[in-house]
Amino acid sequence: MVRISKLTVSLGTALAALALVAPAFGATGHARFSDVPAASAAHADSYAGAPDLALTLSLVEAGNGPKSFQSSTLVGVLGGASTHAEVAKLSKQFGSSNVQSFLTVFNYAVDDSLKIVTEKKVALPAAAEPAPTDGKALAVALYKGGELANGHFNVEYLFDRLLTHPIHVQVMDDIDAKYGTKADANFHIVLQQAMVDLGALYGSSTAAAK
Repeated sequence: MVRISKLTVSLGTALAALALVAPAFGATGHARFSDVPAASAAHADSYAGAPDLALTLSLVEAGNGPKSFQSSTLVGVLGGASTHAEVAKLSKQFGSSNVQSFLTVFNYAVDDSLKIVTEKKVALPAAAEPAPTDGKALAVALYKGGELANGHFNVEYLFDRLLTHPIHVQVMDDIDAKYGTKADANFHIVLQQAMVDLGALYGSSTAAAK
């Protein structure tokens, strides 16, 4: 089992700032990649509520924490004993190079998100929820975090819930600038499929992706 590092106080200070601005956020249009084939189960408006900071903390901690976040570690925690089979399935479906690109961009997306929110300085709830060592509970919580009213999962809706929509958009802009729009779309597409697969694995999905 992957060893999970403890979250530093500085991360809490950084991410908690999202709570300050969240009430001012509203739906600002449709998610960017909702119309990209396989990128989402359904076209979605952006999430307009307050971010789920405890879930965000759990995701970061499950990936080895803010100072050494690794998406491959997170994938291992979420997939558990099924990780190898899931990675093989995604590699066959999208190509190994696209899966590697997904992992690389995921690392950058988390690092960039933390960099953006570090400018804010507010206290954060002390504990991550669910426990970052409980891969099944975390996977189910992430799936539910991106679940639309119709029961379909939408990865951009999840990102909005974890980061707020404006910060999600800023991170996507930064990904586009560093890796290109194609890599950004691929990141969303592969994670969308991985989350749908995890939803099916753990029995949390209520509707299949179209």
